[in-house]
Amino acid sequence: MDIRILELITGAKQAEGLTVIIDVFRAFTLEAYMFAKGVRETHPIGGLEEAFQLKREHPDWLLSGERGGAKVEGCDFGNSPYDLRNMELKDRTIIHSTSAGTQGIVNAVFAEEIVTGSLVNADAVAAYIRMKQPERVSIVAMGNAGVTRADEDLICAEYIRAKILGEAYDLDAADRRLHQAAAHFYDPAKTQYPAEDVPLCTEIGIFPFVIRVTEENGIWTGRKISL
Repeated sequence: MDIRILELITGAKQAEGLTVIIDVFRAFTLEAYMFAKGVRETHPIGGLEEAFQLKREHPDWLLSGERGGAKVEGCDFGNSPYDLRNMELKDRTIIHSTSAGTQGIVNAVFAEEIVTGSLVNADAVAAYIRMKQPERVSIVAMGNAGVTRADEDLICAEYIRAKILGEAYDLDAADRRLHQAAAHFYDPAKTQYPAEDVPLCTEIGIFPFVIRVTEENGIWTGRKISL
């Protein structure tokens, strides 16, 4: 199995084979918690105008929108897993547009199959790939806004690769790197990043499912596949 770790939107554009689009802080951690709360499906969208148009066409769908870490005005909620804690989401459909994670999906034009990845379902992602045994795997760490490196996404990519290959991974060193990567969540000036998100985003392997994304009738659709 040829496994490549790529980064950012440029990496998503190069991805081939079974492709994992990673966004730990916070897009695909958020989606994992959504599906754990019973969401039926998600629609990852690149552009905000496209997302709002889809909302106008389907007013019963919820819209999750983030730019610069903050909730986009007019959306039902932003990109924070902590903000989902009191929401009833069973059987709901979510439109989701973010500055990094969903951009990876729409730019992975050469991928044969797309799943999303985050630390909370990293074990399931690795198990899914081992089960599928594709010739080529591209693991894309989306980074900050898809343009600069984010260590938490690289950690997730490295961890998934190690799990696929059955190799050891230094979780203590990863934990120290994650603590540094999460520093902005503890900056009181950056209220768009609640500190409560950090433990929710950094637990490893708590969800036994992957989120597989396919294009259906011209719209990207994410659905949970339990393992």
